[in-house]
Amino acid sequence: MPAAGQVIQMQIEVLRLSHRLPRDERISTHVALVARAFGASKIFYSGQHDSGLEKSVQRICDRWGADASPHGSFSISYEKRPIPLIREKKKSGFSIVHLTMYGIPVQESFKKLRKLKKILLVVGSEHVPGEVYSLADFNMSVTSQPHSEVAALAIALDRIFDGKELENIFNGKVHIEPQECGKKVVKKE
Repeated sequence: MPAAGQVIQMQIEVLRLSHRLPRDERISTHVALVARAFGASKIFYSGQHDSGLEKSVQRICDRWGADASPHGSFSISYEKRPIPLIREKKKSGFSIVHLTMYGIPVQESFKKLRKLKKILLVVGSEHVPGEVYSLADFNMSVTSQPHSEVAALAIALDRIFDGKELENIFNGKVHIEPQECGKKVVKKE
């Protein structure tokens, strides 16, 4: 759970579009890791099913913790058809935020997003279906230049949570004890 005194009321889930094997194995893993570490409660992915991606994310959650979100343990789930998922989330009260270089700059958007209770952040891969742009409540850009969806997700989550997600505490089997020099990983007994 979040550190004492820290309240993150917002529920954020992430949808990674069009995962492709073997091309996206690392990048989709990194999208999932950023989602987990920066306060999202779940990631969905579409495209090709990848049990290796799911196992990798589960191993990280088992070792480093998956419980920093107040909305349950972090999880990953394959979604064969992303458009119906987006519609379903919208019907259940989620605001759809599509991270795209064609959107309104994050610095103009994030204050509106902080007022929301539930957000589905959508990050693309290859060509994003036009329907995603029209289903989105917000098309938001982190620069209007080509860049990594990992970077866009990290910056968007950091802006939405106003840096408070950096104080999240994960109840994992191991944790890092910060060091000025060297590194120290502590195992939970």
